[in-house]
Amino acid sequence: MTRKVTVQSSYGLRQIVAIGAHELIADEPPAAGGTDEGPDPYEYLLAALGACTNMTLSMYASRKGWTLREVPTQLSHSRNYATDCKNCEQPDAKVDRIERRIALRGDLSEEQRKRLLEIAERCPVHRTLTSKIVIHTGLAEAGSDE
Repeated sequence: MTRKVTVQSSYGLRQIVAIGAHELIADEPPAAGGTDEGPDPYEYLLAALGACTNMTLSMYASRKGWTLREVPTQLSHSRNYATDCKNCEQPDAKVDRIERRIALRGDLSEEQRKRLLEIAERCPVHRTLTSKIVIHTGLAEAGSDE
């Protein structure tokens, strides 16, 4: 069961993110008007993808009995113009791009490494990010926790 995520404004752009018993801070760097007291929203998105990737690969390797000791994954996000952009002057002509670099540390064959890279494409967060996402937004009653 997924726990409810609640985000509450703090001051400036700083946000308090509550997930069950966990509390996180989100903010923007000073250049974007924040105080850099926590990761920005895109950094949390990258963290979710990286964590899910590593967990998925670790579980898969464990089930197969493969010696995967460690999976450091580095991620970055950018917005670039589409390669053959016909309407580059339009605001929506940019494409979000996530670079994910996975190091597979352990006694693995080339075939096992190749298979693990294929499995990385199947982690649940990767699948969510590459699927059609529908977000329903509505107003909560003032003072309501729901």
